[in-house]
Amino acid sequence: MRELVSKFKINPLFWFVLAIGVVTGYFREVLMIFMIVFIHEMGHAIAAHLFKWRIHKIELLPFGGVAEVEDVGNRPFHEELIVIIAGPLQHIWMMVLSYLFVQTSIWTSTDHHLFVWHNMMILLFNLIPILPLDGGRLVQLWCTYRFPYVQALTISRFSSCLVLLAIIVLSLIWFPYHLNLWVIISFLFITNYLEWKQRHYRFMRFLMARKFDKSGDTKQKTVIAVRDSVPLREAMKLLKRGRYHLYKVFHLKSGTACMVEEKELLQMLFTTKKPQAPLAQLMHLIKKP
Repeated sequence: MRELVSKFKINPLFWFVLAIGVVTGYFREVLMIFMIVFIHEMGHAIAAHLFKWRIHKIELLPFGGVAEVEDVGNRPFHEELIVIIAGPLQHIWMMVLSYLFVQTSIWTSTDHHLFVWHNMMILLFNLIPILPLDGGRLVQLWCTYRFPYVQALTISRFSSCLVLLAIIVLSLIWFPYHLNLWVIISFLFITNYLEWKQRHYRFMRFLMARKFDKSGDTKQKTVIAVRDSVPLREAMKLLKRGRYHLYKVFHLKSGTACMVEEKELLQMLFTTKKPQAPLAQLMHLIKKP
């Protein structure tokens, strides 16, 4: 537990909001939000720790938090699902506990209503399908289950930006001068921009993790049919998470086809340094049994 707590970082924006709370007399309410956000992120952190994920840091923000874990896109689906929903699930027992405490003298009805309100707002906000919120991560997880990894990230980024654009338009119409809202929108916009900017790096980490993955024999095998004119990098973009792939490469000149294992193409990708070369130019590098 001490190790997990040491991973927590408080965003400077949170201190700014805390200072405003002190000046305006809402210090108690800000502390309540801080506690809710902290427990929410501890849910993510404990679940990730139990699955032995490497946790880089957990940053607390005024409207939620962001847990940065070692994400190479090859973790089992059920593990990532549990890690994602472990945060939102914390709000349920917190609200139930508040209902129990409201019957005592240490927790007033005003405290109870405020606590439940903040829990509901943080819960519903985190379920909005925008990255890096839990709702956006759930959409991305479903996409990686359904589509090839690169295509899944593209779809989830596009849907995230689409929802964010809709929120920006509605905010301009209904809340044009709501400072806190625009701070949140700015954070989400920057995060989505960085997600897009790092797309190539994330893809290479995914491939690198698959190269050293030893569990290929235990995974469901999928056959991918490609022409030998397809560049090696484009062939790699057809990989799906949670599967092991066999490539059926069709030779256009001879009209024949051969089966190539995923690990052989990955080996070529990292040794030849020719990601844009067509498969036809690289097939001779595959070691024959």
